Amino acid sequence: MKKKIIALALLVFASPLAVHAATLKFPSEKPVASITIPDSWKPEETDSGVQGTSADSAIYLSADVASSKSMDKVVTDAIDFLAKNKITVDPSTRKETPVTDVNGMQMTTLEWDGSDEDGPVSVGLLFVQTSGDNALVVTYWGTKGEEDKHSAEVQAIIASIKPVE
Repeated sequence: MKKKIIALALLVFASPLAVHAATLKFPSEKPVASITIPDSWKPEETDSGVQGTSADSAIYLSADVASSKSMDKVVTDAIDFLAKNKITVDPSTRKETPVTDVNGMQMTTLEWDGSDEDGPVSVGLLFVQTSGDNALVVTYWGTKGEEDKHSAEVQAIIASIKPVE
C-alpha cells in the first residue's frame, strides 16, 4: 500500500511537469511535415506553415514550407518578417552548424545575435529537408536572458519535426 501511495504521489508531482502539446500537420491541404508545439505557445497554422510564441513571449518560432522553386521567397519572407518586427542582426556573429540528421531529415542552422525594441535577442534560421523537393524554413527569435528557460521546449519542438508521407 505504501508503494502505491508513493507512486501516486510521484505521478501527481510529475503531472504539472507534463506539457500538453498539439501536433500539427502542415500545410493542412497537403501536409509535408508535422511538428509538436506546446499548447501554451498557442500554435496555429499560417498561410505557409505554423507558428507559436512561448506564453511569456520570450520566444517566437515558425516553420514554413518551401519547395526548391520557392525556397528563396520563403527565406526572404522570414527575413522580412524579422525586419518588420524591428529585429536587427549583427552579421559578424553569424554561426552555421554542420548538417545533421534528425528523424531521417537533413538539418542545418544559421544563427546570429541581434536586437529588437526590448534589447538583445538570438535569431536563427533552421533549414530542414523533408523530401526531395520540400523543405522547412524554421524561424527562431528569442529574448536573451529569457530564452534559456525554454531550451528544453525548443529542443523538443525541433526534435518533433517529422516528414509526412
